[in-house]
Amino acid sequence: MKAFFTILRDYVFPYRAYATLNILFNILGVLFSLLSLIMIGPFLRVLFDLHETAATQVPLELSRQSIEQNFNHFLGHLIEQQGKPAALLFVSGLAVVLFFLKTSNIYLANYFMAPIRNGVTRDIRNKIYRRILDLPLAYHTHERKGDIMARLTQDVQEIEWSVMASLEKFFRDPLNILIFLAGMIFMSPSLTLIVLILLPVSGVLIGTMGKNLRKTSAKSQNQMGVMMSTLEETLSGLRIIKAFNAGNWSEKRFKNENQAFTRIMNSITRRRDLASPLSEFLGSLVVVGLMVIGGNLVLKGQGGLSAPSFIAYIAIFSQILTPAKSFSTAYYHLNKGLASIDRINQVLQAPVTIQDDPDALTLTGFSESIEFQNISFAYADQPVIRNISLSIRKGETVALVGPSGSGKSTLADLLARFYETGGGKILIDGVDIRKIKINALRNLIGMVPQDPLLFNDTIAANIAFGDENPDRKAITEAAQVSNSWEFVCQTPEGLETRLGDRGSTISGGQRQRLCLARAVYRNPPILILDEATSSLDSESEKMVQESLQELMRNRTTIIIAHRLSTIQNADRIYVMRDGRITESGSHAELMSQQGDYRYMFELQNPTEKMA
Repeated sequence: MKAFFTILRDYVFPYRAYATLNILFNILGVLFSLLSLIMIGPFLRVLFDLHETAATQVPLELSRQSIEQNFNHFLGHLIEQQGKPAALLFVSGLAVVLFFLKTSNIYLANYFMAPIRNGVTRDIRNKIYRRILDLPLAYHTHERKGDIMARLTQDVQEIEWSVMASLEKFFRDPLNILIFLAGMIFMSPSLTLIVLILLPVSGVLIGTMGKNLRKTSAKSQNQMGVMMSTLEETLSGLRIIKAFNAGNWSEKRFKNENQAFTRIMNSITRRRDLASPLSEFLGSLVVVGLMVIGGNLVLKGQGGLSAPSFIAYIAIFSQILTPAKSFSTAYYHLNKGLASIDRINQVLQAPVTIQDDPDALTLTGFSESIEFQNISFAYADQPVIRNISLSIRKGETVALVGPSGSGKSTLADLLARFYETGGGKILIDGVDIRKIKINALRNLIGMVPQDPLLFNDTIAANIAFGDENPDRKAITEAAQVSNSWEFVCQTPEGLETRLGDRGSTISGGQRQRLCLARAVYRNPPILILDEATSSLDSESEKMVQESLQELMRNRTTIIIAHRLSTIQNADRIYVMRDGRITESGSHAELMSQQGDYRYMFELQNPTEKMA
């Protein structure tokens, strides 16, 4: 239950004003409900001519005898003056007023509960999303995207359905039980003592049956995460699935996962649905026992209750069974929701390993050099970068080349602090990047990725991505510098044209040029080009290369490339293999050596082999 109390402390407590009003109106609703049920006694007395007219009024006190005697005196006087029909009408009208007050207060209690239920789930979603943004890339590398999506949607919804619905019952039902019990004690302490002995037996049995529900619910939510991952992969890879005629294979895979989820849900539903009939049956046993014991006491003139009052007492006790039954059902739902809380906490409590140092600086510019000093890095104990040192002066264009898996992109990711170095340090103008605020560091860097990722928004929003107050003139200039303006003007709504999911409404070359425009708009002093033209056709590559030349002007640029023809003008080229730098120099210097660079260049340009 620790997770439940954490929800109360961290998420419900900020809504304590609403919670207070909810409790207040619940109390009033239960009190009026109790009073309306007590009216059964006077109604039966009038109907069956069992009223006991008190000769005189007695001082009004907070006791059953005083209240009952004064009410009987008033009711007897009413019957003598106006007859039984008038007395029945009065009692019935009083019951209607009490029922109206009961239902009105219950509605107001629910009215103030709505902001708590919906506000808590909103806050949890916001917190998970913020955590997703804060967690390092290494975390997302090992987690399924579909599973994270399931936690943000399905698990949070389960909290709203299970935990918050249970919380509502935990606010209301104990009040119902306590107030009705107080009324029963007020009417007959001896009979109520018997009730207090019988009721806990049913609670123990129900609690015993709900022990394993939380564990089973966790399995169901994990399985839902697997299904969401499969769905996400299917939507992302539909082209490949169709191209390889893998539709049947994909369908079979999804069906198997769906069937596993169904089996788990059948188990959960059966166990949960047992709570209601079990509590109802046990409650019925208690009612029958109370009727037998209490009936005998009434027949013997013991227990302090008349027959009409005993019937009212039974009616009040029956109202305890409803919240008790609801409470037991809420216990089942709570255990199901706690499994979702556990899964959400796995995200919220995952360590954010890349954070600002307490004494971090806000670096606003770049004036001298970038230095990699004895850098090492490994993915899950698999070395990727091995003791690399290099220096890049301001304004230089440096290229990183080498086979796939040699560590080129990882080196650039370390500069942007997407990952922390395993050894060594990276300096910008002599300052360790771990001593620079992360936002300030990344403001110095513009990235153009190999996969031109755009968002389902307008062209203008994609160019000015991340800018809360975009400059329209700067957006237009960025589009012009990146050679995007011509095709932007041809779109239906110009800069306000929406691009669809991942920019699917435009070509690959156009997407890449908009990614360049995004980098131009940011105007960073350091530029990282990660295979920016590798996926383009010759015509698109030519246009993008022209855009790149404009973009690189007066900037420090790191180019990661497989096509060596695109980096011949670089000031310095580093050749990487197995996480190490094997060669470095200009294009001419490297071609004069019989090394990896010359070998790769001749493979790509067989007609330009040197003697």
